[in-house]
Amino acid sequence: MNHVVIYTDGACKGNPGPGGWGVLLKSGSFEKELFGGELGTTNNRMEMMAVIEALGALKRPCQVTLFLDSEYVRKGITEWIHGWKAKGWKTAAKQPVKNAELWQRLDALVSTGGHQIEWRWVKGHAGDPGNERADALANMGVEKALGRR
Repeated sequence: MNHVVIYTDGACKGNPGPGGWGVLLKSGSFEKELFGGELGTTNNRMEMMAVIEALGALKRPCQVTLFLDSEYVRKGITEWIHGWKAKGWKTAAKQPVKNAELWQRLDALVSTGGHQIEWRWVKGHAGDPGNERADALANMGVEKALGRR
């Protein structure tokens, strides 16, 4: 299995507001950058879209080390999702899970992609080069959504 290091980040100008997602994929000497955005979105949705787009870009099963600065996404996919699925996509308070359609997309990528994923949280805006690049790409996604790129 190829080892791929992935950095993801989301950005939003206003919450909700125009947002963007950014991805940096690295495997050996190969690097690929992805970004995109939407006009009426939230920071959490953009954090999720970054991971969805990153995993969707992988063409075959990989050993993945995925760095993200969103505890919402990391804990959601590794801890909370099991309860949500068992409760029919309801929270412990019996409310519908926010962003359920994105959680379902992410869950499908994680469970059917054949990847071995290590989820690593990294502090945002703290000088980590991969996280800083993913943040810059996410901001490029905001500009793209606004038609400036």
